[in-house]
This record gives sequence, structure tokens and C-alpha cells, in this order.
Amino acid sequence: MTDDTTRDRRTVLRCAAMAALVGASAPILAACGGNDTGGSGTSGGTTGTAPSASGSGPASGTPSAGGSGTVLGPVADVPVGGGKVFTDAKVVVTQPTAGQYKGFSAICTHQGNPIGSVENGQIVCPFHNSHFSITDGSPVSGPASTPLPAVNVKVQGTNIVESA
Repeated sequence: MTDDTTRDRRTVLRCAAMAALVGASAPILAACGGNDTGGSGTSGGTTGTAPSASGSGPASGTPSAGGSGTVLGPVADVPVGGGKVFTDAKVVVTQPTAGQYKGFSAICTHQGNPIGSVENGQIVCPFHNSHFSITDGSPVSGPASTPLPAVNVKVQGTNIVESA
């Protein structure tokens, strides 16, 4: 098998997984035609406009009422010692200790794949099994060697809001 064949397969698998995470659509799949050159991915902070995949709380990526920033979702969705990936906004929010909320890009710094979940107190990229700290986004294990970029978040009423 050639490197080009391996790269094409990785691209197809990565795009299929991305489509499954955000809901399959032609524009997303069309955007996956690039090559697999590695790199640090993209920084966080991009917001979406589609409703939250969790089905609860406000639509992810909507402007907050009575304040500045973009509502990611309800505070109740982010457990203490864990976190939640807001796929529409490409942001993962963690709560390392009660009342302390941290925001990070939900794009893995290893090869730019979407973060999949927060499990056992770590942010997990399912593509190559990179794990990151919920406290500071630093790599804990796996091939990623660069921390997840921080994203400014705050609590506003009962919501987590991405702020400038």
C-alpha cells in the first residue's frame, strides 16, 4: 500500500467521523478534500449557528440574551471533574473543580481532527487517542505534543458563554 493510498483512507475516515459529529452535509464532506500533512490544526473560537446536538438548552452558537458573547449551552451540561464538547462552536468546556470553567478549542492539535469527548477527567481525541488535561489543555498522552488553545468562556446566568 502506498503512502498516498494510506493518506486517502485517513482523509475519508476523518471526514466521515467529522460528518457524523456535526451531521452529514455536502459542504462538510466537500471541505475534506485536503491532504493529511499533520500540523497543529486550527485555533478555537469559531462559533456555529445550528441547534445544540444535545437537544437540551439553548441553541449552540446563539447570541446571549442581555450580555456579550455566544451561548454554548447550559452550565448543567458541564459536570464537575469533566466537561462537554460543544461541536457546533468547536469548543470544549471543562469544570476541573466546582465553579471553575475552562474553555479550549475542540480541534486536536495533532492533526486537526475534532475532539470527541471528555472522559475520566481528560479531553479525548478519538482519532489517534490523544488525551488532554481538563485543567489547562496540555497533552497527557498520545501523539499530540501541543496544548489545546484556550477559549475564553464565562458563566452568564445558567449558561456557558464564549466571550471575546
